[in-house]
Amino acid sequence: MPMLRLPAAERQGFAAGFRIISPLLPAIFSWGLVTGVAMSKSILTVPQAIGMSLMLYAGSAQLASLPLFAAGMPLWTILLTVGIVNLRFVIFSAALQPHFSYLSLPRRIVLGYVNGDLGFVMFMNQNFASGYVPGKEGTYYGITISNWAVWHVSSILGIMLGALVPDSWGLGFAGTLALIPMMVHTITSRSTMLTVALASVIGLLAFDLPYRLNLVLGVFGALAAGMVCDELTARHAKRLALASPKAAANDDSAHVGARDDAQESVKNRATGERRS
Repeated sequence: MPMLRLPAAERQGFAAGFRIISPLLPAIFSWGLVTGVAMSKSILTVPQAIGMSLMLYAGSAQLASLPLFAAGMPLWTILLTVGIVNLRFVIFSAALQPHFSYLSLPRRIVLGYVNGDLGFVMFMNQNFASGYVPGKEGTYYGITISNWAVWHVSSILGIMLGALVPDSWGLGFAGTLALIPMMVHTITSRSTMLTVALASVIGLLAFDLPYRLNLVLGVFGALAAGMVCDELTARHAKRLALASPKAAANDDSAHVGARDDAQESVKNRATGERRS
């Protein structure tokens, strides 16, 4: 594992990353279990389902491909669908590039493989500076590898035990419910709330599009909204920063003026007393 080659600061970061993602691990386990059960009930054999889970590592893409396998669609159609659903990872990788561009290509490939939706969000919420920062790579691995391990354990468990789970249990709905606390946990600002709301609306309005394009449109819409919100927030903060020195200068002038008036009043009173 990459952690074994990391120095002490990165190992400490790994532990910190695990603590960051740990509140979400039960929900990740639930969703992985549901995905595994769904795969076990498809036309895939158990080895095929496990191999697909390990290689693809993308629950939405795995679920999107299952009805295509069942319908006997051509391989290129299945690959195209999976690629479209996973386009969001191109955005994730672009956002991670300033943080890890100094690493070698093999290490960046490992970083990309273990990356996931929640891992990416939780890492970006730490607001690390760009470039090398001690402990940053370890924190990333602590978050993403924990996510990766729990997902695959639960997914493989669902694949192995899926035949024992009746459809009447409604695990699909339970898996959807499991995603709600994970999503809520990532909402930390008004801009995040706006992007979540916009992505939800776009996803619902475009639900009937083929190849799960509603997911792609939702991601791009949320990305655009988030960029606009961040830009407006930065401009507002800049205006406040520029206004603060002026306000401070005005306050200082007011204090100086009040002090001068008080001194003048005392001087006039003393002069009047001497004359009397």
